[in-house]
Amino acid sequence: MTSPDDDEAPARSALGHALGGLSATGRVVVAVLVALALLVGVGVGATLVARPDAAAPTDRSVDAGFARDMQAHHAQAVELAVLLRDRSDDETLRAIALDILTIQQQQIGQMAAWLRLWGLPPASPDGPMAWMSDGGHAHATPGGGLSAMPGWVQPEDLATLRDAEGVTAERLFLALMIEHHAGGVEMARYAAEHARHGEVVRFARGIVDSQTREQVVLEDLLEARGGPLPG
Repeated sequence: MTSPDDDEAPARSALGHALGGLSATGRVVVAVLVALALLVGVGVGATLVARPDAAAPTDRSVDAGFARDMQAHHAQAVELAVLLRDRSDDETLRAIALDILTIQQQQIGQMAAWLRLWGLPPASPDGPMAWMSDGGHAHATPGGGLSAMPGWVQPEDLATLRDAEGVTAERLFLALMIEHHAGGVEMARYAAEHARHGEVVRFARGIVDSQTREQVVLEDLLEARGGPLPG
C-alpha cells in the first residue's frame, strides 16, 4: 500500500530541485510556503487529466523542461521579493513584492504538480535549459547550470541586495526584478511557441502577458527613485 508520504515525495522533490540554486535564506523561506502551494498546484494540475490535450509530455519535451526550469526561476523571484520586504518600508513596493511572492509560489506548486501527474522526475536528463536548445537559442547552455537561465540573478548581485537598505535596496531590487522578469518572459514566450500541451501553452502565455505588464510598472517605480544605481 502506498503511504501519503510516498504520494507527496515527487512533488517535494520537484520543488527541492528548483530551489537547489538559491541561498540558504531563500530555501528556508520558500520551503515554509511549499505545503500550501503544492496543495493549490495539485488541485489546478489535476484538471489536466480530464482534458483532451492532457497526454503526458516526454522527459525531454519543452513542456517538461519549462515546468522544471520555471520553478527555479520563480523561486529566485520569491527570494528577491522576500529580501525587498525585509529592507524597505515603502508600502507600494512591499505590496508588489508580496504579490510576486504569493503568485509565483502558487505557480511553483502548479508546475510541480504537472510533473507529478506526467510521471516525470524533477530533474532533466540534460540539465537546465536544454529544452531551449533547438534553433541555436542564445541561452540554451546544457550543463551550464541555473546561471544559464535568462534573467538569472548572480550570487554577487544577491549579496549586494542583502547588504543594502532603504532606497538603495529598492533601486537594486527593481533593477534586478526588471531583468528577471525579462528573462522569465523570454522563457515563457519560447514555451508558448513550442510546447505541445495546451495547458502549458496557456500558462506560458499568461506569464508573458502578466510579467510584461509588471515590467512597465517596475520601470516607472525605478525611474521615480533615480534609476539604476551607478556601476
